[in-house]
Amino acid sequence: MIKLNQIYQAKQKISDFILKTPFVHSSFLSDFLQTEIFLKCENLQKTGAYKIRGAYNAIANLTQEQRQLGVIAASAGNHAQGVAISAKKFDIKAVIVMPEATPLLKVSATKNLGAQVILHGDNFDEAYSFALNYAKEQDLNFIHPFENEQIIAGQGTIMLEMLDEINDLDMILAPVGGGGLISGIASVAKQINPDIKVVGVSAKGAPAMFESFYNKNIINSKFVRTIADGIAVRDVNKINFDIILECVDEFIQVDDEEIANAVLYLLEKHKMIVEGAGACAVGALLHKKVNLKGHKKVGVVLSGGNIDVQMLNIIIEKGLFKSFRKMCINVTLVDKPGALMALSDAIKEANANIVKIDYDRFSTKLDYGDAMIFITLETKGKEHQELVRKILFEKGFNFNEI
Repeated sequence: MIKLNQIYQAKQKISDFILKTPFVHSSFLSDFLQTEIFLKCENLQKTGAYKIRGAYNAIANLTQEQRQLGVIAASAGNHAQGVAISAKKFDIKAVIVMPEATPLLKVSATKNLGAQVILHGDNFDEAYSFALNYAKEQDLNFIHPFENEQIIAGQGTIMLEMLDEINDLDMILAPVGGGGLISGIASVAKQINPDIKVVGVSAKGAPAMFESFYNKNIINSKFVRTIADGIAVRDVNKINFDIILECVDEFIQVDDEEIANAVLYLLEKHKMIVEGAGACAVGALLHKKVNLKGHKKVGVVLSGGNIDVQMLNIIIEKGLFKSFRKMCINVTLVDKPGALMALSDAIKEANANIVKIDYDRFSTKLDYGDAMIFITLETKGKEHQELVRKILFEKGFNFNEI
């Protein structure tokens, strides 16, 4: 594990630059789980993620000669912004290599902080490999996103802040990709109070660290696929793996559906925008994958809030359908004046709101003289949707749900 004095030194170095983020009680989750749940809101950190802590600590520890050469990093976005803003603070050159599929929000934010951005590879590991070679070619200092003791020490300051506010926490949940965050958190927890249970939560679509943990041996993945791009790491590194084996008590996986549910839950209940990686631990709690028996105060790290707007829109739309607040139907009508009005009158009688409507007169599945109408409706829950179906059926409309 990382020595506690290293993490206290990191806290001293970064305290004038990073934000001490809120550590708030979640009444919604606490009532749902009958355990006191507290959310560490690193989504409200400068640059929108915890990564700035480790990045700033690593750059602050460079010699003057190293700073003159400049720095380079590989990142899916959050570490990129942390390195970029830290380099800007020290007035040094920064090059960031990002996977080609990195959301535009994160690419633009990194460029706006003054860094040069190179897009390369299909995932973090391919970007990482390119960045290592580029660092040697250009004589730049490589700032690793998680396989670096100074990075880990910086991330560990999150745990110090949580314990400063609530010193009797008995469980911590944190998302895991490369493992830098949970390595720092677990190092602090186990040295201050070994009885604190440390639980890592990873995405099912990026299973390397999860499988390695339970096999007690490094097992890299062949590919990764998850909406939690911040923890979409294919390969396991030895430094973090060793700390995780030593200090982490349990590992849990969540799938993309559970992650999306958590993103939407945090948006609706707490009015907080949290990215997929940051919502993983809440996803594990919502779907009751964590054994809370015997635990009274649980800290949950919301690691970041830099979610792509298009992804957020998809999550919201799918969430509305799953929670029976939207439904989509197609109805076959005789293509003549008044037919659509009769349909809209039936929908009006059901007190549903039409938000989108499309026509298809040319499908080979239609009889001549018919039209297929696609309608998206706003509804008020499961019972309301049953009423819509009942009225349409009684009015004689032939419809299917999409």
